Amino acid sequence: MSAPNLDDLRLLFFNRGGEQYDGEPVTHLEHALQSAHLAEQADATAELITACLLHDIGHLLSRRSGTPTLEGIDDTHQRLGAMYLRGLFAPAVSEPIRLHVEAKRYLCRVDPAYHDNLSEDSKRSLKLQGGVFTEVQAATFILQPGARDAVALRVWDDRAKQPGLRTPPLEHFLGYAARCQIDRASRAAA
Repeated sequence: MSAPNLDDLRLLFFNRGGEQYDGEPVTHLEHALQSAHLAEQADATAELITACLLHDIGHLLSRRSGTPTLEGIDDTHQRLGAMYLRGLFAPAVSEPIRLHVEAKRYLCRVDPAYHDNLSEDSKRSLKLQGGVFTEVQAATFILQPGARDAVALRVWDDRAKQPGLRTPPLEHFLGYAARCQIDRASRAAA
């Protein structure tokens, strides 16, 4: 799979972003924009704002339709998305994306109330994704590069499901993504 460019991302959101985010009251694009907006409001880095915008891009890349969790399927969208973006962005963007599912498992371990506030679809996917981390798994997870950013991303991800919430447009957040791109020479070597 060759590295995408910003036009590829723009086209992906144009073609699939208006689809309902399965199991949630927003579209994929609304969810992405709300996640990035929450990160921006928290003065996150350009890399983390970009990761928030693109954290569920794996869902848009998938040919699967419907709600995978209702079929008992973990679509591993986090790995697909991180792999797809790896040639365009440095690990400061791709690692929080790759780790945001594990961040949910971590948060359920360190904050038992966190689980109670998950949407029904997130609770179903948690089971499919391995369930709540053990103490050892949680301690190991948080030491990984990108894990703390993945936890922040995950918190915003959970809050980014508000129907009708106004946010800046996609182009606004693609401006952050443009600043985070790795240079062409680095991409050719990747």
